[in-house]
Amino acid sequence: MIPDIAFDALSTVLEGRVTRSKSDLDVHGRSETWFAPTPPDAVAYPETTQEVSAMMKVCYAHDIPVVAWGAGTSLEGQTLAIHGGLVVDFSRMNRVLQVNDADMDCRVQPGVTREQLNTDLRATGLMFPVDPGANASIGGMAMTRASGTTAVRYGTMRDNVIGLSVVLADGTIIETGSRARKSSAGYDLTALFVGSEGTLGLVTELSLRLYGQPEAISAAVCAFDDLDAAVNAVIATIQYGLPMARIEFLDVVSVQAVNAYSGANFPARPHLFVEFHGSQVSVADQVETFGDIVRDFGGSDFEWASKTEERNALWTMRHNAYYACLALKPGYKAVVTDICVPISKLAQAVEETAADIAASPLDGPILGHVGDGNFHAILLIEDANDADLGEAKRLAGRMAERALAMGGTITGEHGIGMGKKDLMQAEHGAAWTVMGALKSAMDPRNLMNPGKLVP
Repeated sequence: MIPDIAFDALSTVLEGRVTRSKSDLDVHGRSETWFAPTPPDAVAYPETTQEVSAMMKVCYAHDIPVVAWGAGTSLEGQTLAIHGGLVVDFSRMNRVLQVNDADMDCRVQPGVTREQLNTDLRATGLMFPVDPGANASIGGMAMTRASGTTAVRYGTMRDNVIGLSVVLADGTIIETGSRARKSSAGYDLTALFVGSEGTLGLVTELSLRLYGQPEAISAAVCAFDDLDAAVNAVIATIQYGLPMARIEFLDVVSVQAVNAYSGANFPARPHLFVEFHGSQVSVADQVETFGDIVRDFGGSDFEWASKTEERNALWTMRHNAYYACLALKPGYKAVVTDICVPISKLAQAVEETAADIAASPLDGPILGHVGDGNFHAILLIEDANDADLGEAKRLAGRMAERALAMGGTITGEHGIGMGKKDLMQAEHGAAWTVMGALKSAMDPRNLMNPGKLVP
């Protein structure tokens, strides 16, 4: 519990923007997936870095656990206050602070969402390309080291965050990185915080790398007779070096779910959703080359989405695939898990995962950002059914073990939170202990998102 004296002090520094309202606590105690609700003791709404610093000084003095909240779209329980305390909602810190057209970078507050940022950038001819699907906050995307559909061309948040303002557990404000394109000055603290899931400090500003909006964009879908052909077409495309902007895979069950949810009429076969960026000439060349690869693997002709509205509709269907899969079994929840493997191992990893799910009593559509070896399984479980949950965890564990055996990782983009914490030792060994030592050094009272990510 937060003592009244601490709550009053927080109310003073935040000018009343801290609440114990049951509705606020309930909203900030929910997860997108299967985790049980865990309402915090209070919710704060800061507006500036200085307010966050003053707030953290109060929390540090009273040993109050602190959990950051962006848009609440994380999938491994990262934003749940499992030890109570204060959830810090950054929705009011949602300003684009600076856009440097000539240098192709910008500075934003953490509550800015990716869609909001790209709307603000539209007139500049620039864009921020990282697209995890959900309209996530930039701060949350940085903290989970998010990627998504465009990572195959533009990289992940690791590649596109160049500097941060961070408030540490005791209220100290630090700056990491710079707007320079490279530096040899000491430890890369920006990289340390990106992916830290709020366990080391609260990010209050981010400097981001931007890209030019492409002259031409073409998107399409194509179907394959079987899963193996679709995934091997992806592998051949990447090995050829074709600069795809997006290349997404949906298995048969995912396609059927999208059809039912979005009113589409894709054939009930595995599909690739693809997109090409560049000049008119380069896009035409990419399309021709990719068409040759698709035909080599028995793929169908492309169904094109040439207009902006058609492309947006296509990718909206892909982004809504999670909700489409949930709609297959109303009232069910999902254990959503992802792995990432070297591209040469992708077909084997997908095939073996599909075989595991087929032999299981659970339904588990498979889809993913296969252009970088990353794919997801949406394991549908009956609410409050312990046997279903146990089976889903077993399947997820098998996926993780398979990824590690293939030289991959237990998660390509969802992060660790609570859901995959038990797998960290297997992936990192003694390095996980080093992560814990860093956490202890920077947050000796274990106030920052305790119980997540590190030992």
